[in-house]
Amino acid sequence: MIIAATDTTSTALTWFTWLVSKHPIVENKIIEELESKIPVSETKRRRLFNVDEVKNLVYLHGALYEALRLYPPVPFNHKEPLKPDMLPSGHPVHPKTKVLFSVYSMGRMKSIWGEDCYEFKPERWINERGEIKHEPSYKFLSFGSGPRKCLGKETSFIQIKAVASALIYNYRIHVMEETPIIPAVSVVLHTKHGLMTRISKRWE
Repeated sequence: MIIAATDTTSTALTWFTWLVSKHPIVENKIIEELESKIPVSETKRRRLFNVDEVKNLVYLHGALYEALRLYPPVPFNHKEPLKPDMLPSGHPVHPKTKVLFSVYSMGRMKSIWGEDCYEFKPERWINERGEIKHEPSYKFLSFGSGPRKCLGKETSFIQIKAVASALIYNYRIHVMEETPIIPAVSVVLHTKHGLMTRISKRWE
């Protein structure tokens, strides 16, 4: 199964934008972190952030990973063994048997993420030292795991960080309540009715 990277990237940014718009405290923390990368001599104005400025942003990283956990662009996946195998549960799996698993559901399981698994909580990805907290790829499957792990993960995530930075720093995004935001049943987890917003400039 091949999924176009542009589809998954735009989907990830759509859900991230919606989640941040519903959590003003998170939005303010992202802006504060971005401002910390701007030279003191520079006046507040619209700007783009380069790779060096965004690649080590911890809180933005956490917010994006939370969006990917709750709304993975590819919501389900399947595997098929080449030879007889055994699942950790003890169930045998034979060749040509497809094992379908829901990445979307796994991101919302209390047994995996705790009692607050339904919360949008960027701090989940930050350790006590204020650094990015790494989770095993078999726990956080938005980029795949093992030999099938996404080869373009680092490049695509830097791209997402750069676009997300420009969106949040330069614009106020108000999501229109008239249109419900619900996932579409699809290979890629689009919003069923799009994301209708009203956008205004944050800086002149």
